[in-house]
Amino acid sequence: MHKYRPMGKKGEGTFSEVLKAQDTKTGKYVAIKCMKNHFDSVEQVNRLREIQALRRLSPHANIIKLHEVLFDRSTGRLALVFELMDMNIYEMIRGRRQYIAEDKILHFMYQMMKGVDHMHRNGIFHRDIKPENVLVCGDALKLADFGSCRGIYSKQPFTEYISTRWYRAPECLLTDGFYNYKMDIWGVGCVFFEMMALYPLFPGSNEIDQINKIHNILGTPPVELLMKLKKHSAHMDFDFPAKQGTGITKLLPHASPDALDLMLKLLMYNPEDRISAKQALRHAYFREIRELDKKLRKQSKDKLDRPPGSGSALGEGEGDGDEDLESTQGAGNRDEEEPNSNRLPTLPTVGGASNSNLGNTITGGGAGSMKETYAGGMKETKDSTLPNLGGPKKASNALPSVGRRDDDDDSSMQSSGIQSNAHTSKKVAGRLVPLNKK
Repeated sequence: MHKYRPMGKKGEGTFSEVLKAQDTKTGKYVAIKCMKNHFDSVEQVNRLREIQALRRLSPHANIIKLHEVLFDRSTGRLALVFELMDMNIYEMIRGRRQYIAEDKILHFMYQMMKGVDHMHRNGIFHRDIKPENVLVCGDALKLADFGSCRGIYSKQPFTEYISTRWYRAPECLLTDGFYNYKMDIWGVGCVFFEMMALYPLFPGSNEIDQINKIHNILGTPPVELLMKLKKHSAHMDFDFPAKQGTGITKLLPHASPDALDLMLKLLMYNPEDRISAKQALRHAYFREIRELDKKLRKQSKDKLDRPPGSGSALGEGEGDGDEDLESTQGAGNRDEEEPNSNRLPTLPTVGGASNSNLGNTITGGGAGSMKETYAGGMKETKDSTLPNLGGPKKASNALPSVGRRDDDDDSSMQSSGIQSNAHTSKKVAGRLVPLNKK
């Protein structure tokens, strides 16, 4: 049965191809991400970080939505069906000659911070925040491409060269994998600047050039900070010339003082000084939109009957950064801004696969099953329903991230969209059936 009718290719990268398709039953358009790697089992599919993360984060208005996972056991082919978005941030600003209205940037930034806050509070950091991985559809913004994400409390060191170079935080460039969730905040700051200026802030041609471009604008950090980073580095020469830095303000003469202040806090060189997503949502830059968001949610009727994660017109409705979030923070002596892994629900799997690829926190146990969250499920499908992508390749347990404007050739894939509503299934007579289907 051909459930989806291909309408054309949206983009192609090293590890996948994205098609625009139409659901033959509903007529709705979707984006189908067809993996070029082939997989040996349902358990191996379940270990993909992208699928794990979307299950963990679903549902949320600012996280891209995964409708369905299609897996053909006989050929090992895998396809992920996502909602279709209009474009990514890079495509939105590419070729523009006039600045984007600041109220539109404010609206998008608020939604981006809500998505990042939700992600971090649920024990996941993205590791590849950049314009290509931030998708928009009308006034809605969603974070996408979670193939590189990790659990916040996973053991360091992490992979060194994970995020795209232009958006890589200093601690990622200077250490041998000793970074944390604050690298996402740096990426958000770079995207913020790019939306305001219509060009990238730090377009380095290599790692040394990348550091030099950062120092040219932000200045060389104190020796004490460099020595602290050097303790975790064996590949970088820390003999940097002292620079004052030109500053960001001169590059954005049209930006408001509040916008510049938030941007500087997002781009603090020292990750310990860098603002958290929770703190950013309380910043004066978001004051008006935050109050409007609260007012809209208070006016919403039948709040208790509203589907989880449906949110308000301005983003997901769990909070705006002003409410008391102590219950979502870590226990003991943790700083209040640090994400918490104690409240994480047990991640649903198909076929009993473990969740080890995201790190220790991915198995953090909360009460209850997430099966009621999901509308669809992982389904086995006949090979004819999936596009032919060439001969089989041995799959790894986690797909590398796609969409590198400067580091690889996958940037064309990101506009297709990916959103969070992953699915739990059970085996019935040799095939997979969604748990919530009768």
